[in-house]
Amino acid sequence: MKPALKFTVMVLVPFFFGSSGYSQDNNKESDPDDRKPAVAGQFYSSDPIRLRADLSTLFANALPRQAENVLALISPHAGYVFSGEVAASSFNQVDPARTYENIFILASSHRMSFEGASIYNKGNYETPLGKVKVNLDLANELLKDNPVFTSKSDAHIYEHSLEVQLPFLQYKLKNEFRIIPIILGTQSPATSKKIADALKPYLNGKNLFVISTDFSHYPSYEDACVVDKITAEAIMSNSPENLLATLDDNDHKGYDNLATSLCGWTSVLSLLYMTEGRNDLSFKAIQYQNSGDSEIYGDKERVVGYYSIVVEKALSSQKDAGFSLDEQEKAILLKIVHETIEEYVSTGKIPEPDEKTITAKLRQPCGAFVTLKKDGNLRGCIGRFEATGPLYETVQQLAISSSTQDSRFPPVTEEEVDELEIEISVLTPLRRIYSIDEFQLGKHGIYMKKGFYSGTFLPQVALETGWTTEEFLGHCARDKARIGWDGWKDAELYVYEAYVFGEEDKK
Repeated sequence: MKPALKFTVMVLVPFFFGSSGYSQDNNKESDPDDRKPAVAGQFYSSDPIRLRADLSTLFANALPRQAENVLALISPHAGYVFSGEVAASSFNQVDPARTYENIFILASSHRMSFEGASIYNKGNYETPLGKVKVNLDLANELLKDNPVFTSKSDAHIYEHSLEVQLPFLQYKLKNEFRIIPIILGTQSPATSKKIADALKPYLNGKNLFVISTDFSHYPSYEDACVVDKITAEAIMSNSPENLLATLDDNDHKGYDNLATSLCGWTSVLSLLYMTEGRNDLSFKAIQYQNSGDSEIYGDKERVVGYYSIVVEKALSSQKDAGFSLDEQEKAILLKIVHETIEEYVSTGKIPEPDEKTITAKLRQPCGAFVTLKKDGNLRGCIGRFEATGPLYETVQQLAISSSTQDSRFPPVTEEEVDELEIEISVLTPLRRIYSIDEFQLGKHGIYMKKGFYSGTFLPQVALETGWTTEEFLGHCARDKARIGWDGWKDAELYVYEAYVFGEEDKK
């Protein structure tokens, strides 16, 4: 399926940074064949001293490193006053002392449409911070061996989406690096697949992939938060088909002024075609903002969304170790849930957890579910798969949702709070499976998606009900996803594991 939107959108940004134009004095060894800065003085400062100061501030305000062994990152490409902090959060996830053989930068064209993708092989790239070397040997090798690539240099000359990533790399990385600059002109999923096939051998620990994209364009602040979350979840499902279906669904939901929900969708799609089916990789959301969050320039009537997302490769020791919490950490989370529900249902306020008790593990981004029961019966259950923030903050948010926003039940009352039984499930990332033989009853939770319908059962549901695998899948398909008893057989299936504990475990 191809998204209904068949064009990309140029984002115009006020000239906020420094003096306009680019001075060749910033790089005395400039070669006439090098690609010169096109948006210095517009999207970011053209003055190297001012640019370094701006980058220093952006990295200082960005989220710190929360990921290990990053193979790829998704970074926005708007003016730095709008998206710079989120972009810095993406690059903060990279080890600055790491030496990469190549950094592949995939950026969808905003100015022209053409078949395939263009690799710049005329020279190097330049920014106000100096020259960024292109691996010309590898660029020419890719051009020679893959017809999907062209050397259409005019696709690069004025395109901003690739250029704005470079100062972040120049500022962040301590060691010299070389890039493979790729501008995608295609609007075809099939062509994105060909691009992915050509680049897939390079998606390894020796290289880094930078995927340049903004998210929603021009809806209201509130709508952007909703649609961008949906799009991010689709990306993190690691399914190209799911992303395409989600983009199409977003386009038909009637969000006012939504021009696109992912302007660099072909670049992101190429990434997913590379990562799909790899069980050693996981996606992690680091930060979300939109242009309405800009204190000085933000307009919440029409915004553009920005997400920081990374792809990690699990080390063998990480895969074997799994996730665990000690008894004190479990008790802290359970206390946060109980006190949050108690305070919120009585006053509508959210209590501040005691920061001194929050351990490093509780600050790790994790998906989770919070389940509430009363007299052994379900009283509320809300969760999220994506790791958008620290675990302790996630369970606090879910405590409010499960107690007051589960549409199956009325909100919890003050009188009920002390009667609730609390259970927390900390989730591992979703993993796509292609055979039911990969599913282990009692160990795996299931998430299934078919068209616009989806549903999930936590792993413990199988233990509580005594269902067989067929019954577990059938009930989820019929009762949760609403796709019929046998609907799971041709649905997209994902598994995850849950680290489950509750108040009963304390007794």
